[in-house]
Amino acid sequence: MTIAALELLTFGLGRLVTAARESGHRLCLLTRDRAVYRHELDRLPPDALDIVDVDTLDTAACVTALGAVPDLAGLINSTDTFGITGADAAAALGLPGPDPAAVRLVRDKYRVRTVLHGLGLGRVPAHRVAAPYPAAASGVLRAVGLPAVLKDTAGTSSRAVWPVRDEPSLRAALAEAASVPLKGGLLAEPFLSGPVYSAETLTWAGHTALLGVTSRQMSPEPAVREEAAAFPVAVDAAGHARLEQWVGGLLAAVGHDAGFAHTEFVRTTEGPELVEINRRIGGALVGEALCRRLGTNVYTAEIDIALGRRPALLDAPPAAGPACGFVLVYAPGTGTLAGWQGLDGLAAFPGDPRWYPTLAPGDRITALTDQRACTGILLTEGPTAELALHRALSAAGSVRPLLGPPAAAPPA
Repeated sequence: MTIAALELLTFGLGRLVTAARESGHRLCLLTRDRAVYRHELDRLPPDALDIVDVDTLDTAACVTALGAVPDLAGLINSTDTFGITGADAAAALGLPGPDPAAVRLVRDKYRVRTVLHGLGLGRVPAHRVAAPYPAAASGVLRAVGLPAVLKDTAGTSSRAVWPVRDEPSLRAALAEAASVPLKGGLLAEPFLSGPVYSAETLTWAGHTALLGVTSRQMSPEPAVREEAAAFPVAVDAAGHARLEQWVGGLLAAVGHDAGFAHTEFVRTTEGPELVEINRRIGGALVGEALCRRLGTNVYTAEIDIALGRRPALLDAPPAAGPACGFVLVYAPGTGTLAGWQGLDGLAAFPGDPRWYPTLAPGDRITALTDQRACTGILLTEGPTAELALHRALSAAGSVRPLLGPPAAAPPA
């Protein structure tokens, strides 16, 4: 039998291929851009999986492509951008999958905030900014006040997010938002002060288990890049239970009843406050960190969910593996990536440093304020998340992205 995946995150494909094979299935990846997975594909045998090239934002095209997959048993839908397409395709083909209405709700940050606020599950109100955006400053000030955050209601990878602390910066952000192609609309909400974390969870039949908490180090304002992370953050048993219950309540309220979730929150002076809910395993190297810490291939749960069965991961023994820290290594400027300096010296650092490139030499870097400027991620291990992160920061400090002239055009 075949398990199909309608796009995936940048990393985790190799783990998923193994999980499918060990469960007696073959993986088929539907993608509109194979280059996203080049790091993993370069490390897999050519016949490790099937790949179908298709416009994965076109539901009809995906349903047609999936209909041609032999012995199709399930569909993995583990991304934000392609989540609605995946949910609609699974429903059209009668495959196990999430409620498309719930997927649409979670993809709209304004609706999520409004639903949770109305149920008393969130203190933060939301304001939908009406076009034309440059004329909307007075409405934002009345509804939200300052400091505030403007963001794309369907944005990903920290794109189209503007923290603003005064009226001039608010007006500048609104003007910029008017010139940026948004995936959804524009949302304004109060700025949440405090460190950022994410709860990594797995849900089945409406019951949510907290697998652990990931720390987040954000860049200085006004950029909103994620700079580093570590897993698992030390949380005592009582705190773990409270957080599990809180996140479980949020997920239930938005109709997430099965699968991984990556719920970002800020630990404010008044307790945790939601940033956003993502119906998937955590991005960057969160999935890899989960595998190492839990001592198992957590992507097997993706196979179980796609087949409509209770994930065996929920019955896994207590975590006994190493903690992980990872650092996103950003380009120093815009231009063409020529390579990296320092990769050959990583073995000298403690923590078994591993390099995961997100770009390749020749790729163009056009923006520096979000994750598009990340050239690679450096991961290390340690007995605690704190020590693992210290090791990752030390090793990543020796890696320098190099910019060069634009790649030569291929001959005619």
